[in-house]
Amino acid sequence: MPELPEVETTVRGLRKKVLNLSILDVWTDLKTKDPRKKDTVADPKYFPVFKKEIKNKKIISVERVAKNILINLSGSPAKTILIHMKLTGYLFYGKDPKIKFAHVIFSLSNKHYLVFSDMRKFGKITLLDTKEAHETKHLKGIGPDPLSKEFTLEKLKEVLNKKPNGKIKTVLLDQSIIAGIGNIYSDEILWYAGIHPERKISQIKPEEFKKLHKFIKEVLQKGINFGGDSMSDYRNINGLPGEFQLQHQAYQRTGEKCRKKGCGGVIIRKVINNRSAHFCAKHQK
Repeated sequence: MPELPEVETTVRGLRKKVLNLSILDVWTDLKTKDPRKKDTVADPKYFPVFKKEIKNKKIISVERVAKNILINLSGSPAKTILIHMKLTGYLFYGKDPKIKFAHVIFSLSNKHYLVFSDMRKFGKITLLDTKEAHETKHLKGIGPDPLSKEFTLEKLKEVLNKKPNGKIKTVLLDQSIIAGIGNIYSDEILWYAGIHPERKISQIKPEEFKKLHKFIKEVLQKGINFGGDSMSDYRNINGLPGEFQLQHQAYQRTGEKCRKKGCGGVIIRKVINNRSAHFCAKHQK
């Protein structure tokens, strides 16, 4: 699933390509009666409303909230397209919309297309009132953004201590605690910080909180610097893979030697609260 670095990479790419362009039309082949998809483009009753509301509107800004992409449109009242890429989704921008697993296609005023590719069809696209977007069920209750200035060491302690008996791996994945961290980056953060994924929050020492805060910011920024992680399906808006998967220290390295200098351990995989964790039991205590 695309995590914060992949979504941030996509948002930055969109800002370079689609600002001030108008959406001329939109197409989808998604069609379901699944109640979980109600009021999204996959809902046949909702799609005509979505299409009418966005047609001929100009894209005025693009932002990221946790793992969500918000495309803010012109108009009164202003509307915002919310896109969550979920497990296998990504956005592609180009002249030819014929790419694999294209399920939603936006026709733009410069004769280019913005295409949502999603092999598993788990992604979500819906429309919100811009003024109320952050208070809707889609965005309300999300934890602080770890790359924001407000995400201080004290803030990290405050939010993690909401779940003192929670295992650190599980708590890092909780979007109501910290926004944007998923399986890949949690494994990498804990490897660098030297913290075992099953450690309880109440067992983390003050100096370990400092390491955790440092590496949350550094590892996520590294993910952005390398254009995201494309071990699975993620591609940037130009259709190109990121390279963070080449930098993995723990994630999906089961059975390989730990790369920490002088460690000598081996990366193991363990399921923790139904999510896989990759770590070195020798230096992650």
